[in-house]
Amino acid sequence: MAKQILIPLPDVDFDVTEVAVPWHMLRAAGHELVFATERGDTPAADPLLLRGVLFGQLGADPEPKRFYHALTADPAFIHPRRWADLDVTDYDALLLPGGHAPGMRQYLGSEVLQRQVAAFWATGRPVAAICHGVLVLARSRDPATGESLLWQRRTTCLPAYMERLAYYLTAWKLGRYYRTYPAYVETEVRAALQQSGAFVRGPLTLGSRGSADDDRHAFVVEDGNYLSARWPGDAYLLARRLNARLAATRPRGSPAT
Repeated sequence: MAKQILIPLPDVDFDVTEVAVPWHMLRAAGHELVFATERGDTPAADPLLLRGVLFGQLGADPEPKRFYHALTADPAFIHPRRWADLDVTDYDALLLPGGHAPGMRQYLGSEVLQRQVAAFWATGRPVAAICHGVLVLARSRDPATGESLLWQRRTTCLPAYMERLAYYLTAWKLGRYYRTYPAYVETEVRAALQQSGAFVRGPLTLGSRGSADDDRHAFVVEDGNYLSARWPGDAYLLARRLNARLAATRPRGSPAT
């Protein structure tokens, strides 16, 4: 049965692959993807990932770029909803993509979005986050306890070694483009967890990515209703795992058996 999946985004600078690949795969499975931005403005991906970060390299692969160009014609993407207006109980799943360029701070630091994410988390429905998107969950608080939503969960996110390497390779030309915040994503996510062992870095990955038909280089952590992934190279596998979770989830409003 078709499900509705909510994807909040910043106005600019989200990761091409982490949005376009799940959109393509989940829509192909028959699901409806609903986008939301802060003010309902049409969003746009990080342009450097479309044309190549440095000398035409380090950007999105050709297939995700094709998916993105198709995505920009989707009415749901062109006319997103507003974060503050969402009734999160209308959705069957929540997907939190990442991105590292400066425009992501609008999304990663929004208290309005964090409250909506916490409200959806309380439903117990599937939540998937990838790369910097995990920061949204780390920063969102359980209203009853005040702890991070990830306090008692296992998770991965963008590993510090990946963030560090990307920064060192490009800082001479792009400055802090790959350093969204002074602290590494991994550092902040680890600080949100009750137990240090709850962070799962995954296998060492230096450029090899998962694809539409090969998950050997991809990695996803599953903990109950929560799925997390490290970087764009995990986007295909994350979409597959979320699709499988949706297939096993009762439709909203259906009685328990």
